[in-house]
Amino acid sequence: MKLCTNVIEVKKIDQYFSIATNSVEIRVLFLTDSILRIRAGFDGDFAEESYSLVMTAWEDRMDELMKDQRKKIIPASAELIQSEHQAVIQGSSLKVVIEKDPFRICVYDKEGTCLHSDIVDLGYQEDSNHRRIHTSEISPEDCFYGFGEKSGQWNKAQKFLSMSPKDAMGYNPKETDSLYKHIPFYVKLNRSSKKAVGYFYHNTYECDFDMGREKSNYWKPHSRYRTDGGDIDLFLIAGPSIREVVSRYTDLTGKSAMLPRYALGYLGSSMYYPELEADCDDAIAEFIDTTKEEDIPVDGFQLSSGYTSQETDQGVKRCVFTWNEKRFKNPKDFFEQMRKRGITVSPNVKPGILLSHPDLDKMKAKGIFVKDSQSDEPGIGTWWGGKGVFADFTKPVTRTVWKDLLKKNVLEMGTCSVWNDNCEYDSMVDKDCRCDFEGKGGTIGQLKSVMSNIMCHITDEAIHETFDNTRPFIVCRSGHSGIQRYAQTWAGDNLTCWDSLKYNIATILGMSLSGVANQGCDIGGFYGTSPEAELMVRWIQNGIFQPRFSVHSVNTDNTVTEPWMYGNCTGYIRDAIKFRYRLIPYLYSLMERAHETGLPIMEPMCSAFQHDNRCYEEGVDFMIGDSLLVANVVEKGAVTREVYLPAKETFYDFYTREQFQGGQTVKLPVTLASIPLFIREGAIIPMAANQMNNLSTETVTGIHLLLAAGKSNTFTLYEDDGTTLNYQNGDYLKTVIEMTAGEQTTVEFKQEGSYQTAVETIYLDVIHREKAPFWITLDGTELPHFLYRKKFEAAECGWYYSQTLKSVQIKYKNPKKDCKLVISFQQFDMIGM
Repeated sequence: MKLCTNVIEVKKIDQYFSIATNSVEIRVLFLTDSILRIRAGFDGDFAEESYSLVMTAWEDRMDELMKDQRKKIIPASAELIQSEHQAVIQGSSLKVVIEKDPFRICVYDKEGTCLHSDIVDLGYQEDSNHRRIHTSEISPEDCFYGFGEKSGQWNKAQKFLSMSPKDAMGYNPKETDSLYKHIPFYVKLNRSSKKAVGYFYHNTYECDFDMGREKSNYWKPHSRYRTDGGDIDLFLIAGPSIREVVSRYTDLTGKSAMLPRYALGYLGSSMYYPELEADCDDAIAEFIDTTKEEDIPVDGFQLSSGYTSQETDQGVKRCVFTWNEKRFKNPKDFFEQMRKRGITVSPNVKPGILLSHPDLDKMKAKGIFVKDSQSDEPGIGTWWGGKGVFADFTKPVTRTVWKDLLKKNVLEMGTCSVWNDNCEYDSMVDKDCRCDFEGKGGTIGQLKSVMSNIMCHITDEAIHETFDNTRPFIVCRSGHSGIQRYAQTWAGDNLTCWDSLKYNIATILGMSLSGVANQGCDIGGFYGTSPEAELMVRWIQNGIFQPRFSVHSVNTDNTVTEPWMYGNCTGYIRDAIKFRYRLIPYLYSLMERAHETGLPIMEPMCSAFQHDNRCYEEGVDFMIGDSLLVANVVEKGAVTREVYLPAKETFYDFYTREQFQGGQTVKLPVTLASIPLFIREGAIIPMAANQMNNLSTETVTGIHLLLAAGKSNTFTLYEDDGTTLNYQNGDYLKTVIEMTAGEQTTVEFKQEGSYQTAVETIYLDVIHREKAPFWITLDGTELPHFLYRKKFEAAECGWYYSQTLKSVQIKYKNPKKDCKLVISFQQFDMIGM
């Protein structure tokens, strides 16, 4: 074993501070004023070779691969002050205190709050199995969130979590661990200080986290990170807000991809269709046509791997990069027919090649596979349909060969979307199988977590090289830190049950705080018997708020989960999906915000309302953006729904506009049609005034702007063409909506960018329960006031006060320029006149 128990010397070397302990050297670097790197060099070489980081301050072996994705900065400055018993490294925002004997590191913020402290004796160690361990002091007041994709309750305090990605079909939504992702990052939030700090362990090996489950009388309460290899390479990220932590974590690992707008649409799918014996193409076209018959919006189809099924010497097997011509008579024509319908098809591509694959020998000759631990033959693992071998994406030649195969056999058929699946490399039991690791050599145990990221990196490049000026739409089930740069993700093959509906919400929220804004879970459940009618309705009603909205299944009772599967409930489902499409201006603007800032689209209550620690355990209710609180019904047979509304806030029922003060729990009656929503005071929610059914062929022609004007706020409405890269050259329109509350409430619209909007009409719905306006002006011109609703509806421009909603209704033609709306609520003393 190796234990770091005392300090021999602390000194500054170049840009970092070296701590020589009795066991290993530890280096401290202030990457920024708020991001501290603490690295215990158990491997001794402090090699810089990251597939994860997009912000560095050093040379890295992967710089050429990462290219312009990676930004190099100058580290923040800090000063070393030493005494006999301790060394202090003082930065502008953080202070690192190194206690020498016994050794530990503590980190404090400007106010003197201890953000992190090691546990003496246990702080940095390598155990007898050569696992590297970091142990931190924790408090009963600490809550822990994130960890990428996790099942179970929202707060992970006193939980044990592993990161050993699995192909976890039908997983238990409360208990199964691990799932599909490897994202060794979490947020610690203290109930007393209400301050957050992030822990990102920059390491690709399998690992586990004990968040206070273990207890020993000899040491203070503690959490433990333990990894199978590599250094303890901790990026400690100060807040104090969760949002600041997440934004800074995504500065390190990348912001979410700016996906095409249609990625927010309904993505149809089922394993049933591509598994038909023949004419799968016609069956999928019929499914899309049925959505139109049923008046259900749709934008995509996720094409499962049955399209690759081939007759081999071991029977019918899935053979990557092939097409079954009985099932898909003419793939190019199929994609063209889908395109004409406004549908983007995302074919499933897997990194494993069966030993029965007809082209295996050609691929082996090119040397693209992970090698056996003992010989230069490919390493063999269990795969779909038998034994197989696996692409080594850490090898440059593999990336070249794979990209060519992807272009020729998938993209050139006519799609700019790919679904990378089964990328966990779960079945390579011999973790000593060898990878190229850019020529250095490594093992699959070390590198399997990054294979999915590199596979998506290749896919992204291939799409850019195949299609001019086209935004890729990549979907991936697996992923390491940084997967958000490339792909929309989802939490794999969930079980069809009420618990999945409920606990999958916390799984999605954990990903949101782990930098992955574009994600979701299979709506309706993937594996099991078909969902009962009530469960299907409730799952759709919840799913419409997930950034990824896909109904996908492989039902075990020979059924297919589809929106119209229960005729007496289709109306509820249609209404929910249509509401999703009306929310697209808001959701697309939030996607762009995630692309710029890393902030979630679907945000946990503890992050949105960090001031109220009664929100710290909430894993079912959540916010969409800053303005909309969603409290879905997730219990079978529910006739009421209790919702806690955060303190120091005011909310309005979305439908009735009834006002509620925060700091209380309200009980709402619910029916099967209910989607409980609350508008937060200060809300700015842009919605589509026109009902769209397809985001590829239709566009927003009118904006319905819902405002809760009792508190000042701003929101940026984002528009572009939705599919090209023109936005990177300024062809976008950002409309900053600045609302200033008061007796004269103003709403200013300030535009940036060259995109020519298709929005022709603006309709404002301004909640104001106290009284109606006296007058309203647009750029100084008074708008006509209507007392009769029908005349207001018939007019092109004007305003009306709804007594039912206690809301000001305002409409006018879109000026398509900066403008200012003034709503005067001053008292008009008619009697005094």
